[in-house]
Amino acid sequence: MAEVRIEKPTPQKLKDLGVDRWGTWECEPSTFDWSYDSAETCYILEGKVRVTTPSGTVEFGRGDLVRFPKGLNCTWTVVEKVRKKYSFE
Repeated sequence: MAEVRIEKPTPQKLKDLGVDRWGTWECEPSTFDWSYDSAETCYILEGKVRVTTPSGTVEFGRGDLVRFPKGLNCTWTVVEKVRKKYSFE
């Protein structure tokens, strides 16, 4: 299965993706299980998150562009209040 991908995007890439038109989601510090029934791309505006997948744990935060594959089952741990822009495929 494909894994979570994290990158530091350029301002041009964010513009090309249309991030400013994506929905916004916020979450206070918490832990919850999540399952992706479609792929998601998100851009972290603020906060810090740790996601545990069957393959290991990844951490990301402000300024990261994160891609989650369809079919991924994981556990989110919101370490610092997170605010993100997101788009499902």
